[in-house]
Amino acid sequence: MTISEHKDAVVPAAVITADGVTGSLDLVFDRFVPPIAGAIFLIAWEVFVRWRGIPPYVLPAPSVIFQSLWTNAGGLMRALGNTALVTLSAFVLATISGIVLGILIALFRTVEKIIWPYAVALQVTPIIAIAPLVIIWVGLSKVWLALLILSWLVAFFPMLSATVVGIKSVDRGLQNVFTLYRATRWQRLLRLQLPAALPFILSGARVSSGLSVIGAVVAEFVAGSGTSTGLAWTIIQSSTMLDVPRMFAALFLLAGFGVVLWHAMSRLSSTLLGHWHESELKDEA
Repeated sequence: MTISEHKDAVVPAAVITADGVTGSLDLVFDRFVPPIAGAIFLIAWEVFVRWRGIPPYVLPAPSVIFQSLWTNAGGLMRALGNTALVTLSAFVLATISGIVLGILIALFRTVEKIIWPYAVALQVTPIIAIAPLVIIWVGLSKVWLALLILSWLVAFFPMLSATVVGIKSVDRGLQNVFTLYRATRWQRLLRLQLPAALPFILSGARVSSGLSVIGAVVAEFVAGSGTSTGLAWTIIQSSTMLDVPRMFAALFLLAGFGVVLWHAMSRLSSTLLGHWHESELKDEA
């Protein structure tokens, strides 16, 4: 073997080893750096509050918040369950209705002209302005239904918009191929348009998952007490009693629930798109 051939044989192995080390470092960074950064922030928060002597009713230390979370775990978990039920129900409803209506709008121009302007008008109208009307129309005896409707209204439009844009963004060349082979409308939809729109739909689902949490919380703030009390009402109760640690505990649970929901949708997107779509493919460079 010549020197040149020997180099050609050795260098790829070195490159592979370097890529493996880089990949391992990236994995370690992704898994451990975010929680370490969060721990550093909480420690700095704790030190600052104790150093400045800030009272708990102004800014509680993380240790006080976690103590309140442990003490009020039963009530907070029930409140989280109520908020999660409204959020997940609204998200599922928004996903189904947004995809179905988005398909109709994308395929039929008449439907687009009739529905799209009103969907946009509903989107730009602040939910807090609509909430009192919805609660009055539904009735105080059906507060849970009012919360579901309001949360759905917030989460609906991103799914609708993402579906419409995704179906209309199909490659023109692929559409011509389906036309050449005389594909029916349903064949074109099921085998071309929906698969091509899937990345857009999943991106819209990630946005809608977070907005459904916001919608549920805003609706609870407007509705106040009712048959189903969630974390937003817990925050209101705590504020009237100046129980700031309990307020922060409820906020932490809300944030944690939203993050879990977001990561669940991101994992679903990676599973469905990870082998073929550019947005989920790992950088090979």
